[in-house]
Amino acid sequence: MRDGSPEAPAGWGDGLRFAFGTLSVLRVRVERWDRPTAGRAMTAAPVVGLALGALAAGAGAAVAWRAGGLLGAVTAVGVLAALTRGLHLDGLADVADGLGSGKPAQDALRIMKQSDIGPFGVLTLVLVLLAQVAALAGQFDASPARGALAVLASATAARCALAWGCARPVPAARPGGLGAMVAGTVPLGAAAASTACSALLLAALGLSDGWSVLRLPLAVAVGLGCSWLLLRRCVRRFDGITGDVLGAMAETAATGTLLALALLG
Repeated sequence: MRDGSPEAPAGWGDGLRFAFGTLSVLRVRVERWDRPTAGRAMTAAPVVGLALGALAAGAGAAVAWRAGGLLGAVTAVGVLAALTRGLHLDGLADVADGLGSGKPAQDALRIMKQSDIGPFGVLTLVLVLLAQVAALAGQFDASPARGALAVLASATAARCALAWGCARPVPAARPGGLGAMVAGTVPLGAAAASTACSALLLAALGLSDGWSVLRLPLAVAVGLGCSWLLLRRCVRRFDGITGDVLGAMAETAATGTLLALALLG
């Protein structure tokens, strides 16, 4: 990778490469590593969600068709975790440990940087993964297509949450790391437009099931609301965001979306 020239404006191609190279295991050559490109990347993050979600949805639907909804749900959740190297799950566990420690901001941030996972992190991971699998199993039991749409909606909501987590004027909690690179790089209007486009696309994909036209965007809104509550808590607790906070927001948005879909039927 090389830093982009500060004179050259960041393009959407640079942003997409940054997004896929940072948020997935896909082998993408990231040619620019600067804040303008990071802003483009986080605005375009839902595109990554759609791509990874489509892969996980296809795998989950195929397994559900042959082996039942529960195995389809486990497959979809596992594929998404593999396609991100568990990046967001790791962030969720670290944030749970940091929030659960009850220590001052700098001590909590130090706990989050440690490589091990504490009891709060383990408990949170277990509960979140169980909730995701249980919610998806119900969708796949209804039909493989409905389960696939649920996977796609949750993966997209997770990446929409990243745009809001990097929206201005949310600060970085510490000077180094991914959080400092992306914090405050996304204009609020860009985050709103990215989310709106994602919701419209999901609504269009749900046309085959009339209720899903409303159900999918509504569930995404619920998931993003849950992630916003977490963001608000983390900014107050840590004085800003980190890469771990963004990962936790993604998993929170995904889980909130799936739970909303389960409750909406």
